[in-house]
Amino acid sequence: MDTGPVTSLSVFFPCYNEQDNVEKTVQSALDCLSPLSIDFELIIVNDGSKDDTAQIADNIATKNDRIKVVHHGTNKGYGAALQSGFAAASKEYVFYTDGDGQFDIRELPQLFKYMADYDIVSCYRIKRQDSFIRKLNAFGWTTLGRLLFRMKIKDVDCAFKLYKRKIFDDIKLQSSGALIDTEILARATRKGYKIFQVGVHHYPRTAGQQTGAKLSVILRAFKELFVLYRQIKNDK
Repeated sequence: MDTGPVTSLSVFFPCYNEQDNVEKTVQSALDCLSPLSIDFELIIVNDGSKDDTAQIADNIATKNDRIKVVHHGTNKGYGAALQSGFAAASKEYVFYTDGDGQFDIRELPQLFKYMADYDIVSCYRIKRQDSFIRKLNAFGWTTLGRLLFRMKIKDVDCAFKLYKRKIFDDIKLQSSGALIDTEILARATRKGYKIFQVGVHHYPRTAGQQTGAKLSVILRAFKELFVLYRQIKNDK
C-alpha cells in the first residue's frame, strides 16, 4: 500500500483501566502497520490505572522493541495522557486512538494520503455507539466549541486523529482533562494549520468502563472551555 507522505509514524494509546482491551488494541495496530513500508513506533500511555493495565503494557513492550510504555504514577486526566503521548512521540507524524477498542485502526492508512495537503486529519464518528446522554453532551460541547473558536469541526472529541508532529513544537498545551482536543484544534486553527475531516466507524465498548461521562468531568470541562476561550482570544 502507498502510504503517501507518511513514512515515519508514532501511534499512541491513552489508557486508564483498560486491562481487557490494551493487548488486543496494540496487536491490531501491529497487524495493521507491520505490512506497510513505514517506520513506526507504538506508545502505551498508562494514566495511573488501578487494574493490571500497567503490568500488561510492560509485558507487551518487552516482546517488541517498537513498543514503549509511559506511566503516570497517578491518574492525571485524559489531557495529561495525550500530552504525554505527544511528548513521547519521536516520528514525523503522530496518531492516537483510545485503548478501549471502539475504533478499528485498520482505517488509519486511509488517512495518510491527506497529509500531503493538510496538517491534521480530524475524524468524526459514523453512527456513534454511545449512550444518549453521552451523545447529547457531545452535541452541546461540539456546538459550543465551534461557536467560540469558529471551527467547522464535526466531532471535536473523536479519538481518531493524525497530526504532523511538528505542530506540538509550535503550540503550548495546558489542558489536563477533557478539554484537550478542543484546545489542540482551537490553537491549531488560530495558527492557520489546515484540517481535513473524514468519517470512521465507531463500535460499542466490549470491556471496561467509560469515565468521560461523569458529571464532575463534564462541569470541569465546560468551565475550562471558557477559560481557554479568553486565553486564545488574548493571544497575539
